[in-house]
Amino acid sequence: MLNTPYIASGAMVIFGLYVILFQRNLIKIAIGLSLLELGVNLFLVSLGYREGGIAPIYTMAPQTGEMVLPVPQALTLTAIVIGFATTALLLAIIVGIHRHYGTLDIAEVRRLRG
Repeated sequence: MLNTPYIASGAMVIFGLYVILFQRNLIKIAIGLSLLELGVNLFLVSLGYREGGIAPIYTMAPQTGEMVLPVPQALTLTAIVIGFATTALLLAIIVGIHRHYGTLDIAEVRRLRG
């Protein structure tokens, strides 16, 4: 049961890469990128987990208790913010492409480029 988060994060990364590489719709590619980011974030959080660990913010923690790692959690929060900004920018670019070309199909946009 301890490997479940790693298996889930690996499955999300693989599925996200599949969608990014083999789909032609720009919205589906944006969803695949979000799945890829979600898998990486889940992996980072899973690295910091310790069985029976105590949160490092807890001030009255016993000295013998094992603490969870706060660095992966901080990296994940930063990655979530950066991923949100990247997704918003990507969707804005997709809206501009749809307004200009009238389609979201990559092959059609390449053909219309000239």
